[in-house]
Amino acid sequence: MKNKPLQPGDYLKKILTARVYDVAIESALEPARTLSRRLHNKVLLKREDQQPVFSFKLRGAYNKMAQLSAAQLQQGVICASAGNHAQGVALSAHKLGTRAVIVMPTTTPQLKVEAVKALGGEVVLHGESYSDAYTHAAMLEKEQGLTFVHPFDDPDVIAGQGTIAMEILRQHQGPLDAVFVAIGGGGLVSGVANYIKAVRPEVRVIGVQTRDSNAMAQSVAAKQRVTLADVGLFADGTAVKLVGEETFRIASALVDEFVTVDTDAVCAAIKDVFVDTRSIVEPSGAMAVAAIKQYVATRKTKGETYAAILCGANMNFDRLRFVAERAEVGEEREALFAVTVPEERGSFRRFCETVGQLPGGPRNVTEFNYRISDATRAQVFVGLTTHGKGESPRIAENFKKHGFDTLDLTHDELAKEHIRHMVGGHSALAQDERLLRFVFPERPGALMKFLNLLGPGWNISLFHYRNQGADYGHILVGLQVPPADHPAFDRFLDTLGYPWVEETGNPVYRLFLQSP
Repeated sequence: MKNKPLQPGDYLKKILTARVYDVAIESALEPARTLSRRLHNKVLLKREDQQPVFSFKLRGAYNKMAQLSAAQLQQGVICASAGNHAQGVALSAHKLGTRAVIVMPTTTPQLKVEAVKALGGEVVLHGESYSDAYTHAAMLEKEQGLTFVHPFDDPDVIAGQGTIAMEILRQHQGPLDAVFVAIGGGGLVSGVANYIKAVRPEVRVIGVQTRDSNAMAQSVAAKQRVTLADVGLFADGTAVKLVGEETFRIASALVDEFVTVDTDAVCAAIKDVFVDTRSIVEPSGAMAVAAIKQYVATRKTKGETYAAILCGANMNFDRLRFVAERAEVGEEREALFAVTVPEERGSFRRFCETVGQLPGGPRNVTEFNYRISDATRAQVFVGLTTHGKGESPRIAENFKKHGFDTLDLTHDELAKEHIRHMVGGHSALAQDERLLRFVFPERPGALMKFLNLLGPGWNISLFHYRNQGADYGHILVGLQVPPADHPAFDRFLDTLGYPWVEETGNPVYRLFLQSP
């Protein structure tokens, strides 16, 4: 006879009696003051990124393992995970004095493998995906008599995660309109929803997924579990192809709404969290904040109170460059354009003057990529700061009015991901070219000073600039300078007063950029 499904009242008891505080801390619930002012709503951040393993996952893992019998603990536990759950199981096993076998895909970054080993876990690398690792873990479980600790589809794991909601409602007893929760397999949202709907049912529980990993939202809409053919890996902490049976049942009944967010919005949210906390969360950890911003923009709410669970901070350092790059576009603080400029003397200066006279006040150029390729027209890739969302179409229209054909690339994935880094190449038109690296001060007028001092006979054949957030910018410029003009050009460089390095003899330039 099948066990009767647990109800919110049953889960309430399990959450109230959950054992998590042997290993977990009661994380802070902090106001995001800057974000709250900007959104005209109160945003509270539940700091699960500050747990000992930088994630909420140890709550559920420890609660599950603390319920095991002495005989089961003597045999040991096993799990399949490439991330935060693995560390939660390893730490819990160390605390309980039991053996923990962690099966991880062979593609797992070494950083995460070492983190699990440092906590005492026995790492077994197997397969190329989580599914491969899970299948191998199930085989080892039977072979060695181990107890499997599921990352999300287990009532004791769900109850452990539910203690987060218990803390939120205790820490904030005033008005609370909604709690936003990232969803991977559904363990966190199931625990949170059970507690909130049992204690304060008027508080909305909003599940958050990325557009390329929205298995739960699709499953609830279809009224049955849907297996995704593929998942996006940017928010790897929530990249799950198939949600759990129990978590699907709970989410279908108790989650009020699902919101999907994209990569750019998540990057912008990572920056928002950093501005308010000076901490960097992982992509999955910022999804709830991204959803709050989207929710406010869509519903035009004011004066409401929202809580976002920052569920993890296991961010690979080498991802930060991508995050910083995409955060500006995600917040639409940067707009990207392809602009066609006549290939004639003075047209570059005219274009720069047009940028300085755009409606809404002065804007910084964040990026400028150009390589001479046509005798009559120049194709320029340019990035500009904006004053708010939805400005890019108006800026594009303004360029067109001034005679520059313009394509708005702000929401073009190919342009953002690849093309911006590929503008250039060899050009038969770039004769007598000298290549120089300059350091410009990041202040208005620095580029115009350069253009105004430039000799009228020297054509710009290459220009590359990207704002890196410092108080100076690195700029690469190709100038067509006939040999007879070299003395005058050298005097120009001295007069300019900006640090420079000549790269005309650089073999990299000869290989990739110099005219044949």
